Amino acid sequence: MNIEKILNNNVVVSLDDKGKEVIVMGRGIAFQKKVGMIVEKDKVEKIFTLSNKELSDKYKQLLLEVPVEYVILTEKIISYAKLKLGKKLNESIHISLADHIASAVERYKEGIQLRNPLLWDIKRIYKDEFSIGKESINMINNDLNVELSEDEAAFIALHIVNAELNEEMPKVMDMTKVMQEILNIVKYHFKIDFNEESLSYYRFITHLKFFAQRLFNGNAYKDKEDELFEMIKRKYLKSYECVKKIDKFIKEKYKYELTKEEKLYLTIHIERVTESNI
Repeated sequence: MNIEKILNNNVVVSLDDKGKEVIVMGRGIAFQKKVGMIVEKDKVEKIFTLSNKELSDKYKQLLLEVPVEYVILTEKIISYAKLKLGKKLNESIHISLADHIASAVERYKEGIQLRNPLLWDIKRIYKDEFSIGKESINMINNDLNVELSEDEAAFIALHIVNAELNEEMPKVMDMTKVMQEILNIVKYHFKIDFNEESLSYYRFITHLKFFAQRLFNGNAYKDKEDELFEMIKRKYLKSYECVKKIDKFIKEKYKYELTKEEKLYLTIHIERVTESNI
């Protein structure tokens, strides 16, 4: 590969075998180099490409502002997250997470520690993502010689959730809040503590995640299961009574009215998750 453009001593733009633009990173990879010269393979630490041109341009801008070791570490974390989750993540995480890590390290060096107001909720609602967040903090602390806290692990978990759902961070935080509010309604209605290791709890959390996304995006299920809904109401009466409380709460606080289809699925999930706690 030849150097097409030099961003800084550690980052160059080149073309791959198919003529597609790639970003090549490595410490000192462009030191005393000029455009047109060959990229030294032994200095290459990461070859990176983004399919979206706008994101690619933003990424290049980020590389001018953020130390290359932070960016390479971010890529290691994203690869780890994809492996653990078995999911694709929105490409925007390559920018948002690198930027967050750089800011978090800078705050640490200045003696500033941000508290995450959703730490406890994130631990419970996004267990897999929080586990990745904790491992990410271990990587950051070891590689950059800092001591970032659990609060930062929770922030990283939200970045991962954001990339899974393709939503902006403020909306993900709002979604997390409404999920916890619904969990509390169920918890106090049935006077139980959830078995957070159960499959039914995991399914309920997954359902609430997408319900919250629909709520804040204004997208509701279309009603089409009247007969089944009536049957489920009668069969799972206690769970449906809880759903009515949720419906009233959501309507009053978020001005969103649950459809019969949403009530149907909530009733089924609540029945399952509460049954596993009996």
